[in-house]
Amino acid sequence: MDKSQNASYQAGEAKGQAQEKAGNMADKATNAAQSAKESCQEAGQQMKDKAQGACDAVKDKVGANK
Repeated sequence: MDKSQNASYQAGEAKGQAQEKAGNMADKATNAAQSAKESCQEAGQQMKDKAQGACDAVKDKVGANK
């Protein structure tokens, strides 16, 4: 292999490694976004449940939950 071929090979190797690294970073970002989405959904559900519980407690207090 001459210098030109070697340089071309090295450039190809570097490009492949960069593409792999970029793909891995994109996967990590996707996973982080999905995790954040799930956390927000869970927090929202907990807030909804607490609000419903408070509403039911008020209804029970005033006798409207019959």
